[in-house]
Amino acid sequence: MSAVQATGKGPDVLVETSRALPLVSFSIALKTGSLLDPQGLSGATRMLTRWMRRTAGGRDSHVIDAEIDALGGAFGADVSPSTLTFQGTVITRSLDGLIRITGDVLARPGFAEAELERLRRETFAELTESLDDDRGLSRRWFRQKVFGQHPYARSVTGTASTVGRIQQADLKALYARIVRPENLIFAFSGDIDRARAEELAAQLCAQLPSGPAPTEDCPDPTVIAGRRLTFVDKPDRTQTQILIGGLGTHAHDDDHLALHVANTVFGGTFTARMTQEVRAKRGWSYGAYSSLPIDRRRQAFSMWTFPKAEDAAPCIKLQLEMLHDLREKGVTKKELSWAKKYLVRSHAFALDTASKRVGLLLDSALYDLPPGYYEEYIERIKAVTLEQANAAVRKRLSEDDLLVTVVGTAGQIIEPVKAAIPNLASSEVVPFDAEPS
Repeated sequence: MSAVQATGKGPDVLVETSRALPLVSFSIALKTGSLLDPQGLSGATRMLTRWMRRTAGGRDSHVIDAEIDALGGAFGADVSPSTLTFQGTVITRSLDGLIRITGDVLARPGFAEAELERLRRETFAELTESLDDDRGLSRRWFRQKVFGQHPYARSVTGTASTVGRIQQADLKALYARIVRPENLIFAFSGDIDRARAEELAAQLCAQLPSGPAPTEDCPDPTVIAGRRLTFVDKPDRTQTQILIGGLGTHAHDDDHLALHVANTVFGGTFTARMTQEVRAKRGWSYGAYSSLPIDRRRQAFSMWTFPKAEDAAPCIKLQLEMLHDLREKGVTKKELSWAKKYLVRSHAFALDTASKRVGLLLDSALYDLPPGYYEEYIERIKAVTLEQANAAVRKRLSEDDLLVTVVGTAGQIIEPVKAAIPNLASSEVVPFDAEPS
């Protein structure tokens, strides 16, 4: 990967040139996301982002959409806890036109009141529709309970209560706080060179007021002790959604990649231990996976399955036993060798386009990853030893401090589910349509 990052004299710009097609893709990322939602107003950053996009230059949203379509382009945005990213793709000859629209989004949103109320109604509808998504429910409640009072527990979308409280003044104040050149990173890929990319970035920054970048006063998540059960009660469920986990890894841990390799053995692929035991041998769930995402601060380790209601309790019991065995016995030399080869070979698919390559560089900058995280990834994976992988599992993955989240019908299966969790410290049943506190 090659990139240019200017510091000190201008905006930070990442570039990955490819002349294969007459297309340019770009990302304009803010180094802050929904973690900066005002207290009690979760969902504010997401609403602000959409409001900016739909009122660019004081125009109606359908006019903006038509302009983008006429350019042969696409333009959208994404919000996560740590970042807000505007993304565009367009044919090379129309790049200036899409950049002009982007400037209107960033620097001249119209902030029409009618559009904000339309967004509010749409968000209410999305929240209502999300109640039909059992997997989404399990993820929302798992995240809320595993992180507790930490800001990571808050929903990017917000809740009906918080979205209802968001006012114009709240969003305008948030806009003034976060949308400034010092808070931006630019990434360009495709049919564009360094000089042109830096020119466009400077052009956009010149339209914004300068000022210090906002800071995230966000602590590291802390462990919540004990084995806990949160049962999300939903009527007439014949299938369940189950997430089991606790705090996981951080990219700056010295054993981070060793744990990544061990997790690949345990539940990181379709041929890993979890899939073999849960799906292939017992037929309880079509998929069974474990994950270790990364962010600016420590994220959660989780195991995910979705068995039939009658198989939920034995499936939970099995997963807890498998985690115990992983900690006690570790991975084998053969499994380690396979996982390392798999990760090295599959890494090629993360680098096969210019947009993917610059995306990794952007992630490195946004999430404060260690120097060379992706550039030296293959060498570091190859260097992981059996002892390092197994020590990382024992150090980072607790079997005592775990949250079990189940979406199902409590009256049918909650008692066997409780019995399947040895040393259960606490349990609660929450209605599926309740708002996480």
